[in-house]
Amino acid sequence: MGVYLAEFIGTMILILLGNGVVANVVLNKSKGNNSGWIVITAGWGFAVAVAVYVTGWVSGAHINPAVTVALATIGAFDWGMVPGYIAAQVAGAFTGGVLVYLTYKQHYDETEDADGKLATFSTGPAISGAKWNATTEIIGSAMLVMGVLGITNGNNNVGPMAALLVGILVWSLGLSLGGPTGYAINPARDLGPRIAHALLPIKGKRDSDWAYAWIPVVAPIVGGIIGAQLYAACLAVWS
Repeated sequence: MGVYLAEFIGTMILILLGNGVVANVVLNKSKGNNSGWIVITAGWGFAVAVAVYVTGWVSGAHINPAVTVALATIGAFDWGMVPGYIAAQVAGAFTGGVLVYLTYKQHYDETEDADGKLATFSTGPAISGAKWNATTEIIGSAMLVMGVLGITNGNNNVGPMAALLVGILVWSLGLSLGGPTGYAINPARDLGPRIAHALLPIKGKRDSDWAYAWIPVVAPIVGGIIGAQLYAACLAVWS
């Protein structure tokens, strides 16, 4: 049970701090209102680092079903634990979304932009197009998993710096690849808070855009598997 609790807590922290920075930038009368994309991407990178430091020593801090499934496909994680990890991650993400709402309740009430409110919970495309939106998420998620496996490779001997470096990786992904879709690269990160958005009594909210919701769930898993397989193939050559 300890590892599942760690995945729940780690993903909750990820969403509380990650979606929290989006709320700070997007919602009216917040002190961070309109501070921009650099703030959002930095906030997400720091959120990942903190979550990994808090729980990584317990569960490995996957905090992302795409990472969990990808590791299982290369034999680096037990398939029998995958369902429990994913359930804990989605529940943690849902809880993190609720905590963001409670933190910024007054600012949700002061904001009329229903699309902006949804953006504080889940991702959406800058230009709609399922094929290209999915392609973006696949590429970003493959790079995420390759980066994580590279950073944590024992030959790099990064030790306690690994969590910080993974946070920098996510910061880099946001800066470089986040523009088209908002870089979900994590099914739990998108699905859990989207469910929270659907259920919470948010003033003036829109629908939760379930027509798009499959892309940030399916595409990151596909991308994660590709990234893990590519890295494993590289290791076979390099070793």
